[in-house]
Amino acid sequence: MIALEEKKLRGYNHKHLSFDKKEHQCAEVKALNPRLQVPTFKHGDLIVNESFAACLYLESAFKSQGTRLIPEDPAEQALVYQRMFETNNLQQKMYDVAFYEYYVPEGERHESALKRNRESLVAELKLWDGYLEKMGKGSFLAGKSFTMADVVCFPVIAYFPRLHCPKERCPRLMEYYEMLKERPGI
Repeated sequence: MIALEEKKLRGYNHKHLSFDKKEHQCAEVKALNPRLQVPTFKHGDLIVNESFAACLYLESAFKSQGTRLIPEDPAEQALVYQRMFETNNLQQKMYDVAFYEYYVPEGERHESALKRNRESLVAELKLWDGYLEKMGKGSFLAGKSFTMADVVCFPVIAYFPRLHCPKERCPRLMEYYEMLKERPGI
């Protein structure tokens, strides 16, 4: 939804689904996405079922509208794409810790595995903190402008305050979070 807002697309239909109630497994979603995954994006007759693909489609289809999310310069594009796809690493490591008890059956849980997951997450957070430090104070994930990297990564970073991640573990990420959380598109 951040990409929709940044592209100044208003009046779109959206539906929030409850995972607890398994609403994402309903016939309506299955008709659009046989994997029963969300988000599912529909524009006219076009259906796009992967969030990164939907975001890239919006940038392409509405390039001249709203915020330009993919820069023209190929080197700048490369960094935006790199940060976009690296977001999957951050998200997976966060899930491995935050949802460990949800995904791993009780009899298969091991404190040593959770410890490794936490250590891996801490290392990943340090990496992202380093990216922001290298960019300089007040920068976004891929430079001085808000880009698609921020669109796709901010929702992952927004989990960390809700998970009570200590600010000292990732001070630049938390500064970044504070800077972006009030952005109108977010």
